[in-house]
Amino acid sequence: MTLPNGMTPEAAREQAARTYALDRAHVFHSWSAQAALKPMVVTAAQGCYLWDGDGNRLLDFSSQMVNTNIGHQHPKVVAAIQEQAAALCTIAPSHANAARSEAARLIAERTPGELNRIFFTNGGADAVEHAVRMARLHTGKYKVLARYRSYHGGTETAVNLTGDPRRWPNDHGNAGIVHFFGPFLYRSHFHASTEAEETQRALEHLEQTIVLEGASTIAAVLLESVPGTAGIMVPPPGYLAGVRELCDKYGIVFIADEVMAGFGRTGEWFAIDHFEGVVPDLLTFAKGVNSGYVPLGGVAISPRIAASFDDRAYPGGLTYSGHPLACAAAVATIEAMTEERIVEHAAHIGANVLGPGLRELAERHPSIGEVRGLGVFWALELVRDRDTREPLAPYGGTSPAMTATVAAAKSAGLLLFVNFNRLHVVPPCVIGEAEAKEGLALLDQALTVADGYL
Repeated sequence: MTLPNGMTPEAAREQAARTYALDRAHVFHSWSAQAALKPMVVTAAQGCYLWDGDGNRLLDFSSQMVNTNIGHQHPKVVAAIQEQAAALCTIAPSHANAARSEAARLIAERTPGELNRIFFTNGGADAVEHAVRMARLHTGKYKVLARYRSYHGGTETAVNLTGDPRRWPNDHGNAGIVHFFGPFLYRSHFHASTEAEETQRALEHLEQTIVLEGASTIAAVLLESVPGTAGIMVPPPGYLAGVRELCDKYGIVFIADEVMAGFGRTGEWFAIDHFEGVVPDLLTFAKGVNSGYVPLGGVAISPRIAASFDDRAYPGGLTYSGHPLACAAAVATIEAMTEERIVEHAAHIGANVLGPGLRELAERHPSIGEVRGLGVFWALELVRDRDTREPLAPYGGTSPAMTATVAAAKSAGLLLFVNFNRLHVVPPCVIGEAEAKEGLALLDQALTVADGYL
């Protein structure tokens, strides 16, 4: 028996032992206390599965960083990278190249409205950095409003925009950013009891924030169309349309962060497409644009903001902006997603397999407080008590209950994306019905562990 990459299990284990030793000797990991780390070695991946250093096969319900939308090792994308490497590995971003031009065309065809100009970056964080820079230069204003319970990246501006605890060690209160409460009915800050109330009160709160901060000082409002790492809280009807109206009313740029939710994750090309008629001024993307095969991100720009830089230079750029290998991977990814109807498939799996299956689990597992999501973008809110909604782990931390639950899932062969008291069910968009049901069955087993801590 061999692994998908052709290695024998014995060779894979030998390689894994060396890999682990070198990692612990030389690699400095992100978001981690280094001494306590015991990273899992991955020796192979294919489709919706990966293999660890001990030869165990795991169903990837995390899509790694919620970015392998097209699955692991998609042959069309791998071939495109190989072909591009043979033709033109790299070129300075000042020169036009076929891969970048075609990637820009394909992305522009799928973005909402007239967001037809594409500025390429290396990932989501620097896409957010540049979107904010564009908004500030376009408006001549500096402040940016962003919601609590959000994540926008780890670079200086992006991490300050972030509304979760990863911001705290990096936040000195001088980045020109003001946070506000977004809609989240399950843990409403507005004492709402219905989605309509939550929408109305959240919009009133946002408008009060704008007025009290001074609209004349505010360049942009930045929102994840559907917040990802922070909890997959799908906005209630009317909210994003209301944000668009407030931005128009007060002369503020509306930036939609689609880094995690874009490119099929919610069952539409972009999550904001679920909210008819809502078009942002700037839209950031990364992750699913080429499933992370080669780092790539970008900003889709409206004509009005693009025109600000017709006769003055845009003061920003990156050595690897629109890198040919990354853009070739994006072209192949978008073409494969279109030809194989992967976005439509994600919508089907969410509506007919994951959504019903997760709600059925909630009926049997008292540790599940709420199920929410779209497409292949779901979260389980785990609680100690459904009546009090006390989370199974504190905000910004973990707990023995969460640790044991995640370990049980992994031991059974299921890799989950975890944040505080939530389990995120975010498999690749290409996951089949049988694979999705297999994952739900493994999740069912793991949740019995969570139930034991109630």
